[in-house]
Amino acid sequence: MAERYYIRTWGCQMNERDSEVLAGQLEAMGYEPAERPEEADVVLLNTCTIRDNADQKQLGELGRLKPLKTANPRMLLGVAGCMAQVPEAVERIRRQAPFVDLVFGTHNLHKLPELIEKARRSDEMVVDVWQYAQGVQEHLPSRRSGGVRAWVNIIYGCDKYCTYCIVPYTRGRERSRRPEEILAEIRALVAQGYREITLLGQNVNSYGHDLPERYDFADLLRDVDRLPGIGWVRYMTSHPRDFTPRLIETLAETEHVCEHVHLPVQSGSDAVLKRMNRKYTVAQYLETVDRIRERIPGATLTTDIIVGFPGESEEDFEATLELVRRVRYDNAFTFVYSPRAGTVATRWLADDPTTEEEKHRRLERLNEVVYAIAREKNEALVGREFEVLVEGPSRKDPSVFTARTRGNKLVLVPGERVRAGEWARVRITRAHTWTLEAEPTGAPLAQPALAAGEAR
Repeated sequence: MAERYYIRTWGCQMNERDSEVLAGQLEAMGYEPAERPEEADVVLLNTCTIRDNADQKQLGELGRLKPLKTANPRMLLGVAGCMAQVPEAVERIRRQAPFVDLVFGTHNLHKLPELIEKARRSDEMVVDVWQYAQGVQEHLPSRRSGGVRAWVNIIYGCDKYCTYCIVPYTRGRERSRRPEEILAEIRALVAQGYREITLLGQNVNSYGHDLPERYDFADLLRDVDRLPGIGWVRYMTSHPRDFTPRLIETLAETEHVCEHVHLPVQSGSDAVLKRMNRKYTVAQYLETVDRIRERIPGATLTTDIIVGFPGESEEDFEATLELVRRVRYDNAFTFVYSPRAGTVATRWLADDPTTEEEKHRRLERLNEVVYAIAREKNEALVGREFEVLVEGPSRKDPSVFTARTRGNKLVLVPGERVRAGEWARVRITRAHTWTLEAEPTGAPLAQPALAAGEAR
């Protein structure tokens, strides 16, 4: 029987995409996927380290895996991804989980076959973490799942160095893929029947600045939009500093690029934004929001917000609440500031007068506003019709299928009326804070909804 592997993934879509590449390499080596770690010969944890609670969960998972490793010493247990790029985290793994066989980071995941063989031959933990990325690795095997939505990396790394963020240290400097490689990958995915493509990067708006020819994210979106047979196109994540008027015009003019903009603001205070090294002001951010809404009526807008950043005053926090009420986001991902070793902001913690209790109270106050607005916006959609892409059965109830609108609203529809991978037209019947319920209004659609379908 073939040996089997199990991969557990934390974090963002970039990590999910990395796990697809790890799985592809393992299957090229002859491994088969396992449903549970108990059934696997190789177990990999692909980690995130954006916040401390991610580290704690991952270390806790290692503790739960220890009995499996004890019972089956031949099982190879590896830790991969962003947490492995942080030296302090690697030392914690050495101390708390010495039974781990292999630790490797984001820059050398393409070396997995060699790393596994090295770990098999060694009696000690193999730690192989590259400090710097060596270009862009193309044509790696990949095991994608689902058959409906696919992620495509367009740029790796980040050059922004926000003072709270560990990503530039775990993912390295920005490196753009060649446009011909990206377009070839998407053509192949379309030929395989994928209905939705999401272009990925820590900052997709920076795409192309390091290419020898003049070619940027707006150019890429136009070329993807023109590909024969392309369905819906999404992208994430964007940085407000680089969300140019030219890009907004491109979004307004392309047919297949969906009307959802995730635009992390992080704070509504200019003083905090300056300390975060975001390099835009609230006024500049709002100008971008207004331009998006003027050129793309009906676009959904989501964001990320950090509360309790070192030095944030009550006045700063109230400015964030004011911005949220002004923009009226469809959704916001909100967090209490989490110190990351090696980042600039950790130097200011000793002088931060705000208690952790007060920071969590601020988060609760912020969420009350965010949730109320999200519910109001969803309730306003009841009775309206939308085109949706059906993704598949809900995890909570297989008789219900999940689907999404072009604006990335999550819609629940009766499973007996739709099939995964179909575009369908539905009428919204009920609204919740984060989801909508709907009934199909007719036969499945042969083609995706174009820009005129939802947002115009």
